[in-house]
Amino acid sequence: MQSGFAVKATRVAIVVALFAIWEILSRTGIVNPRLLPSASDTLATLGDLLQRASVRKDLVVTASEVATAFALAVPVGALIGFLIAENRYFADVAKPLLFFAFSIPKSIFLPMFILVFGVGFSQKVGFGFFSTIFIVIMSTTTAVESVKVEHLTVARSYGATPVQTAFRVYLPSMLPVLLEALRISMIFNLTGVILAEMYASRDGIGHQIATWGENFQMKQLLAGVVMIAAIAIAFNELVRWVETRCSHWRT
Repeated sequence: MQSGFAVKATRVAIVVALFAIWEILSRTGIVNPRLLPSASDTLATLGDLLQRASVRKDLVVTASEVATAFALAVPVGALIGFLIAENRYFADVAKPLLFFAFSIPKSIFLPMFILVFGVGFSQKVGFGFFSTIFIVIMSTTTAVESVKVEHLTVARSYGATPVQTAFRVYLPSMLPVLLEALRISMIFNLTGVILAEMYASRDGIGHQIATWGENFQMKQLLAGVVMIAAIAIAFNELVRWVETRCSHWRT
């Protein structure tokens, strides 16, 4: 318990130290304050931005796009990954192709999404889906392959149906790996949606960040970065908490 507390305290101390260094660099002029506003000014600007109805509306827009893309990519990717892993021949054919596709920077396809879907909700959701699905497929394939053959043999020898095998054997064995995959998938998903908003959009927090950057509004720009980082960290910690609650399934 004391060790866990010490680790958490060290993490907090590191974050506080980074903000302190940021503050000192700006306040002392080591870094031009116009390029790097102080941490205190940035946090004050963040508080001001969150009180604006337009910023809150953009956050809701981005959240809806991220949630929709994630809700589509995870089950579709999981189903494809499961089917690939269950067929040895198909897995041997498809897995190298998946790795090739995953290695290609997804941002180069963004103009195609704009041409096909236009500038709007479907374009950003589609690109978020595209940015996420490959990591979900690959993670699910790995998770299925991690299921012990002995567990499947015992379940089938007792006459378990495919549905019972899926929920009683596959899911408990795969869940820890899938939860880890969810954390990584959300990073790709959020990055894809924000990138789509920054590239071509009329709303969303990514559009706001791009506008602040183009107008050299550094306080607002850094505040937006801190805002997105806080949201990403909050989701990451939520999944980590769920993962610890399911840790007994690792055994």
